[in-house]
Amino acid sequence: MTKEFIEKEEIKVFIISINNIAPAKKKEVIESVIELGCEILDTPSTDTWLNGALDVKNLKKVKFEDLLGRDSITLDLEKIQEGLKGKTILVTGAAGSIGSEIARQLMRFNTKQLILLDQAETPSFYLNEELKNKNSGCNYRIIIGDVTRPEIMEHIFNKFKPEVIFHAAAYKHVPMMEIHPHEAFRVNVGGTKLVSELAIKYHAEKFVMISSDKAVNPTNVMGATKKICELLVHAQSRRKGIKTQFITTRFGNVLGSNGSVIPLFNKQIAEGGPVTITHPDITRFFMTIPEACQLVLEAGFMGNGGEIYVFDMGEPVKVLDVATNLIRLSGLEPYKDIKIKFVGLRPGEKLYEELFSEDEPMMSTHHPKISIAQMADHDFEIIYTRIDKILGSLYKLSETKVIEEMQQIVPGYKSKFELIDL
Repeated sequence: MTKEFIEKEEIKVFIISINNIAPAKKKEVIESVIELGCEILDTPSTDTWLNGALDVKNLKKVKFEDLLGRDSITLDLEKIQEGLKGKTILVTGAAGSIGSEIARQLMRFNTKQLILLDQAETPSFYLNEELKNKNSGCNYRIIIGDVTRPEIMEHIFNKFKPEVIFHAAAYKHVPMMEIHPHEAFRVNVGGTKLVSELAIKYHAEKFVMISSDKAVNPTNVMGATKKICELLVHAQSRRKGIKTQFITTRFGNVLGSNGSVIPLFNKQIAEGGPVTITHPDITRFFMTIPEACQLVLEAGFMGNGGEIYVFDMGEPVKVLDVATNLIRLSGLEPYKDIKIKFVGLRPGEKLYEELFSEDEPMMSTHHPKISIAQMADHDFEIIYTRIDKILGSLYKLSETKVIEEMQQIVPGYKSKFELIDL
């Protein structure tokens, strides 16, 4: 099929009607059509058709995720079920993009009780509305609370005694945290410290922390706080007499998460542009939210504790390619119908992200999409004392001083931008 044929026949829409097409083949088909200037629509699975009949309104735009062309993930469901059966599970940050998907995934397992904690009232309300309509029979409870408040966290652990914790609560937006280092440290590091302490105190079996590729050779506040959390959790796992298994999972950007580039670009396209990109050469690793959360569950029940599991994100993708593909998927022409504007790197932003640092030898696991980053052991008392010192006088410190204190814990952390003290 050529552009001349498309123009001659005045074809405006291309519909993918094969429902069970392999992801790699679907990617190939979309790529062959995407530059022909017509809108690409997808046929949903037959179980979504009304009375067995396909209606035009059932057709959906092809998603950028389809251009990743990745095969579905195979999980060891038996091992995950064994780890969750009859257990009380706590998910922090449960109303966020990752936390809510972990909650959805957990609904299908035979848990005793699911405790879903978040400080954001409105997203928690919508999560509750969604889950209560699933009719899965899962016993869940949504709690409004802040992971940095000892009184409520102590109350939750004392009352429910969670055996498995998925710790997803964190501030994540790089530019926002770059100008709010106090809050980034208080929530990301302080929250991890408190929840991990309570996991030990109440004899939880597992503590699974969600980290980020921005923790590798960090150049921004958010990445530095995540690296400190990794160091803290790893050091916790090495303490003598500790029965709780501490696991860290590290991955990159998740498509469609709150504040990610996909919703932002789609909004800009819908408004007629321009689509704004920080730099023409910037690249990122991308993974879908369900992919990431399935691997979090798998990693949570691998190993013996102390591991940092790193997910295979595929090849890094140029953000410029993401923008041009999204424009074309909307049936529009980049630069002609929708302008693309380069606005410069934001404070703390890298041109590219990394999943491993040079001092972290990589080990494979039984799962082809999960590797282990081997972190050197760190003295728990030194890390703990430094974290306590910062938390104890946090708002007496200037922004610059908070950065300097974090650099004492993470020597490789280089802040590239000058801070303005508030």
